[in-house]
Parts: sequence; C-alpha cells; structure tokens
Amino acid sequence: MTLNVLYEDNHLIVVEKQPGVLTQAGSLDLPVLLTKIKAYIKEKYKKPGAVFLGMVHRLDTNVGGVICFAKTSKAASRLSKEIREQRFEKKYLAIVEGELKSEEEITLRDFLRKDKKHKKALITNPKLGKESILKFKKLAQIDNLSLLKVKLVTGRFHQIRAQLANYGTPIYGDSKYG
Repeated sequence: MTLNVLYEDNHLIVVEKQPGVLTQAGSLDLPVLLTKIKAYIKEKYKKPGAVFLGMVHRLDTNVGGVICFAKTSKAASRLSKEIREQRFEKKYLAIVEGELKSEEEITLRDFLRKDKKHKKALITNPKLGKESILKFKKLAQIDNLSLLKVKLVTGRFHQIRAQLANYGTPIYGDSKYG
C-alpha cells in the first residue's frame, strides 16, 4: 500500500485512502491506513517509541477518499469538537441504482441504530435510534445509475449506505444494503 500524503503540518496529516484499505485495525486481513501512517511518521521524524496518531473520523473499507488524522492529542480534541459541532464538512460522491427525478437537493432525516450481530445500520424509530441527517443532489444520470453529491450532516455507522438504500437508491454494487 502506497501512502499519498495530501497535507501535513505539526498538528495533522491528511491522506488519500484507497478502497479496500481499513482505516484502523479490524478482523479483516487487509492493509491498515493508521498503521501505515504511524510507520511513515516514525521513519520520517526518527521518533523513538510509540507514535501518537488520533483518528477523528473514518471511511468504510470499500470507500476511497480523503481522511484526516491528528498528530497531537490537542489537535485530536479540537478536530473532534469541530465534528461534534458540525463545523467539519464531509462530502462524498456516490453512484446509486435508480433514477432520480429531482434536480434539487434532497434532505434525508432518519433514525439509525447499529445491529452489531449483522454489522449493519438499521432504520428505526426515534426512541431506539440516533438522528441521522444527510443531504444529496443528483449530478448526472446514465440509464438506471445516478451520480450523487452527498453531504453528511451527522456521521453514523454506514449512514450513507443505509439511508440511500432506504430511500430506494442503494449504492451501486453494495452487497450489504443493495
């Protein structure tokens, strides 16, 4: 796995995450981005001992994109606060199955709960789930596939996949929600 550093300073490092790479270690035998960045920092700055690297957000294994890590605990705390206060914008491009008639931005507001047994997010009622909001707009359409620009307002486990599937436009090729 090659590490593509997009930005780095004393407080944070921003890298490209390829699809098929884990953000953090898990049960799958796949490359781990967090481990690769720690090794990069250790080697580049000749750091003895353990390297601190705070993960303030994640991308699913099958998702590629840009991800930000904190190099200090102070930066991790500040970035986490920015995310909690919704001042950290998360934007995605998604190819979905289904024709969308509307050219306007659409807002989805559901309540999601994590089904740990099946490792899946489920749409539920307000008492059992957490409020989950996303906005999307169709950018293009070819046949039965639409390209969407998606903006997460909240960041829940599998939120985009679960909400778009529930709306009737699952992510193209998504075997879990499609």
